[in-house]
Amino acid sequence: MIGSRTQGGDNAAPLLVAEHLGKRYRLPRQNLFAPAPEVQALDGVSFTLQAGRSLGIVGESGSGKSTLARLVMALEPPTSGTVRLDGVDLHALDAAALRQQRAKLQMVFQDPYGSLDPRRTVLQTVSEPLAVLHGAGVAERRERAGEALDAVGLRASDLAKYPHEFSGGQRQRIAIARALITRPRLIVADEPVSALDVSVQAQVLNLMQDLQDRYGLAYLFISHDLAVVDLVCDEVIVLQHGRVVERGDPDRLFRAPEHPYTQRLLAAAPQR
Repeated sequence: MIGSRTQGGDNAAPLLVAEHLGKRYRLPRQNLFAPAPEVQALDGVSFTLQAGRSLGIVGESGSGKSTLARLVMALEPPTSGTVRLDGVDLHALDAAALRQQRAKLQMVFQDPYGSLDPRRTVLQTVSEPLAVLHGAGVAERRERAGEALDAVGLRASDLAKYPHEFSGGQRQRIAIARALITRPRLIVADEPVSALDVSVQAQVLNLMQDLQDRYGLAYLFISHDLAVVDLVCDEVIVLQHGRVVERGDPDRLFRAPEHPYTQRLLAAAPQR
């Protein structure tokens, strides 16, 4: 079975700690003799996330949400600051040590069509992290993949199928199963339901909440959809131009926002 986890209490050490994260990107030179310009994608972002809890990151396109996700996943190095998972600085690890830590954190992407290789079976896709991170054998990969599919509401008989045989919501369930298979403690979900129909969004969000209750997962939930974040997150951070402008409980933040930027986001959000 996919191992269940107990949720961390408020007094427990945080699962994830980001401190003063900054990220600058160098842009192409406009002039051969001028220095290359830079853009500050993140500027001094700090937060903590307890085990079994959900933190929402909201903001407009270009606010730094996806950059933050890449830094947390250690897919890119920060220009400044640290990301600690269970007290371990991810960006200070060598490749082998980082590979070991990656079993604890997985990612679910926005597009269930683009994140699955159409040439690979569900078994190959879902079990790939086991082969890469653990070197698991064929029998173990099949068993664990079947368990992961069962956990997301699909069947072990689906392992032999290909992505084109599934609906969009089912494909996202497959992507979630792939994230679950390493028994992670943290899942970074980058706009995980924005490409789905509204009715299917609700099903996938309910699934993610059920999995959190069952396994004690923590979610870093990145979205531009304030209603989605309001539904699933325990705390929210609002990013503008790479900086945190407001944070707090969604009940307070979305009903009585203090920062003008948050107020504008809420005013522009579609009503459901």
